[in-house]
Amino acid sequence: MSSKKRTKPQQEFAFDSNAWAPAPPHPDDDASPGHEDHEPMRDGPGPLRTLMDGNFLAYASYVICDRAIPDLEDGLKPVQRRILHALHDRDDGRFIKVANIVGHTMQYHPHGDASIADALVNLTNKRFLIEGQGNFGNIYTGDSAAASRYIECRLTNLARKEVFNKDLTEFIPSYDGRNNEPVTLPCKLPLLLMLGAEGIAVGLSTRIFPHNFSELIEAQIAILQKKPFKVLPDFQLGGLMDVTEYSDGNGRLRLRAVIEESSNNRLIIRELPHGQTTESLTSSIEDAVRKKKIPIRSINDFTAEKVEIELVLSPGTKPAKAIQALYGFTSCETTVSGHMVVIHNKRPRDITVSEALKINTQQLVELLKRELEFRRGKLLDEFHNKTLVQIFVENRIYKRIEECKTYPDVIQAVFDGLAPFRDRLKRDVTKEDIEMLLGIRIRRISRFDIEKNQKDIADILKELATIEKHLKRLTPYAVKYLKGLLKEYGNDYPRRTKIQEFKAVKLRELTANELSLCVDENGYLGHNVKGDTRLQCSSLDKIMLVWNNGSYKVVTPPEKLFVDNNLLYCQRYDREKEFTVVFTADGVTYIKRFTFGGVIMNKDYSCALEGAKVLLFQEGCPEQLYLKYKPAKGQRIHQQMFRPGDVPVKGAKARGNQMTAKRIARIATEKPRWWDDTQASPKGRMV
Repeated sequence: MSSKKRTKPQQEFAFDSNAWAPAPPHPDDDASPGHEDHEPMRDGPGPLRTLMDGNFLAYASYVICDRAIPDLEDGLKPVQRRILHALHDRDDGRFIKVANIVGHTMQYHPHGDASIADALVNLTNKRFLIEGQGNFGNIYTGDSAAASRYIECRLTNLARKEVFNKDLTEFIPSYDGRNNEPVTLPCKLPLLLMLGAEGIAVGLSTRIFPHNFSELIEAQIAILQKKPFKVLPDFQLGGLMDVTEYSDGNGRLRLRAVIEESSNNRLIIRELPHGQTTESLTSSIEDAVRKKKIPIRSINDFTAEKVEIELVLSPGTKPAKAIQALYGFTSCETTVSGHMVVIHNKRPRDITVSEALKINTQQLVELLKRELEFRRGKLLDEFHNKTLVQIFVENRIYKRIEECKTYPDVIQAVFDGLAPFRDRLKRDVTKEDIEMLLGIRIRRISRFDIEKNQKDIADILKELATIEKHLKRLTPYAVKYLKGLLKEYGNDYPRRTKIQEFKAVKLRELTANELSLCVDENGYLGHNVKGDTRLQCSSLDKIMLVWNNGSYKVVTPPEKLFVDNNLLYCQRYDREKEFTVVFTADGVTYIKRFTFGGVIMNKDYSCALEGAKVLLFQEGCPEQLYLKYKPAKGQRIHQQMFRPGDVPVKGAKARGNQMTAKRIARIATEKPRWWDDTQASPKGRMV
């Protein structure tokens, strides 16, 4: 599979103190007239401004580069690097008290022991670099580790073999100048992506997800072989992962717990989403149960070495629906967003997973080359020394120094004795070589084994030939090295997080009849009110309330809300739904067809004129309206019929169309029993 390339341009950050200073005034600018005798206001940076800018930049640079952001080269933050360096200093293969390592690390790290101990425990729980013995906490339950004096640790074989090489490490003085610490470790592993990292610095932050060891190594092999590759995060807690909105280290991941159906109407949570613990997960489930979003009778947490949370469902509950509710209303489903910022070439850099892995792979090839060159130099020195010793002993050159009276004569005599054998050496003889030969003890000369020495030289030459071969074909050598890592360590780090695409949880369907809104005799409405049920709804719904004076507002399903006894309408809010209202105001009756449109939650509105009394409020548009007027002196029309469809649909704030100024006794949308077909009932006009 081919890797995705970022469309966002790469960003780099540089610290420039001049960027903080305002531009100085132009020398040609005229001074303000009438102020010749007064000192002009300072426009440039003053001493305090310069001091603050300098100190802030120094602090920002320190936090970014020396505390919060990992280095791409070895994937470590400074405190992690110093812990590993301290462990390597003390490493003898046996477990060491964590308190001792913390104390040793404080020689290099200018901060408190608590931060060092926490970082060490965190590294140990990631399993790659440090092996722990004792109580290092529980990543599933969130329990903290025991005190550092009670627990022990040591380097893993992976760290011991692949992270350190003193001969290739650049050292600098520690913060107090008493010790030397590594700038970065010569790490041959893509530790940045193996471990992951989170950090908040001044003006930027980073979140790098951990990845699977074997998949990273396989991707590096693909890079060397110029094949397409793609790697995805892998979390220690396992769980399920949807990468639809994720792209090469940036974007969003959706994570879910693994939930299994069990017998006796039970569910078992076996794996957690990243960032959750059994305590936080059960708390979110308890909260959802209290809100009546999930029908669960009891929660039992049996987690020890593995996650096991038992959920007992209420009778009659379908397990599949309960699982969907858990994903919809609890921390069984979470989202995490990634953004990769690293230190590269001593500067913060925005980067992708593919770019980081390619840089780590180039670094691996360079380190392997440097190792081979260093080993070649050591072998050449060894070959040179062994050949010199053999020539010195075989040809009894040491006999020449017996007649020499001064030390320079001794040196020259050995030089002269070795000169005929120059063609057997790979470099010229130096004074240091002569002094090495003069330091050989008589016992070693008397017991010198020519055959063994020749065998050693042959082995050296054979190894040198192999090294030269590898140096000429570095890429195949690096691929072979990576395949060796896979063979030795691959089985120790299987993938834990399963990748799948999630189906969207339809929360409204799950909670369509979650709440019953009732109205009691005292005029209270809510799902915590006993009375006549007005509406079955979801806690996610918005509820439209309309009163008989035309006022209305939109609310969330209330627990208990006073609405008095004049509430006309209580339904789910739909901004596009059409309504018909007939109301009387100032002795005139109006009709209006409208939609509510957009509203602000809990804000009071009105769909009628001030002081109105609503005679009819109905969804949609009735075909006919039948009106019965109250008797009045000289009144000739006692009933009338109107067609609401002739009125155009307007907004909720429109005044409406005038129907009549007569007083209305009755109104109906269907032909009522009180309608008298023998009476004149002309079609009403609405203006």
